[in-house]
Amino acid sequence: MTRRLPPLNQLRAFEAAARHGGFVAAAIELGVTPGAVSQQVRALEDQLGLGLFLRRPNGLVLTEAGRNLAPGLAEGLDRLAAATAQLQGPAVAGRLVVSALPAFAAFWLGPRLGRLARRLPALDLVVRSESRLIDFGRDEVDLAVRYSAGLFPGLQARKLADEVVFPACSPELLADRPPLTRLADLGALPLLHHHDAVPHQPWLDWSHWLAGTGIAPAHLARGPRFTDSATAISVAAAGQGVVLARSQLIGDLVAKGRLVRPLPDTLAAGWAYYLVAPSSHWQRPAVAAFADWLSAEADASPTI
Repeated sequence: MTRRLPPLNQLRAFEAAARHGGFVAAAIELGVTPGAVSQQVRALEDQLGLGLFLRRPNGLVLTEAGRNLAPGLAEGLDRLAAATAQLQGPAVAGRLVVSALPAFAAFWLGPRLGRLARRLPALDLVVRSESRLIDFGRDEVDLAVRYSAGLFPGLQARKLADEVVFPACSPELLADRPPLTRLADLGALPLLHHHDAVPHQPWLDWSHWLAGTGIAPAHLARGPRFTDSATAISVAAAGQGVVLARSQLIGDLVAKGRLVRPLPDTLAAGWAYYLVAPSSHWQRPAVAAFADWLSAEADASPTI
């Protein structure tokens, strides 16, 4: 039987855009540009002779044809992924306990769990959101994701991703204001602070960024301080101020338009994300498979 199918890239682009409700979030998942996703969807519509989306200013809306296609296509792609995974060896199964920083778990790992389930469907993942140091000899943890300078005595570590930092805020905070053109313009906006930035993480300290801009030290001292980046980012997305945002954490919020970059200034972080575990843990199939999946996701993440 001859199967007449559109190109797979067109089908994947449509399925991701239908699931996310927009081209930007679909592009982040697929590791391409929003324009490329839009072009693939348009090509699919041309080939089918049907409109699959109504393109509106506030997002995409599926047409009747799109609603009919999306569920079956998603199921088919899931089956294709599962069939392909079976060719790569025995299924990775069992319980995997991963310790991750709360912000990383909420903003980076969380939005990708659907893809993990399709890649490793038999994996029973437990995520422990915590910032404390892990004692692998005492704690029941298989693998840890940590943000640091990369020194882990007695453990085996793999760098997952570097990071850059830049000011970010909600678009609502900028409404009815003149455009920002320089860092000194941030003096007119409320600032959100990372409590633990000094002395170990100066790239997260407003005083480090705004030194020499003429902003009064008293203004730099004002504003709430947060011990966790997840809270600071959430407060910024709620329109309460400008945060020094970490690029690996805010991709999904930028894609959904909840955070924007008011200025182009960027500073490389002195730390990076690492996967850390005792050498013996890396021999476990679940640890190796999960670490490989995380690395592939980090490599495919677009630059913000």
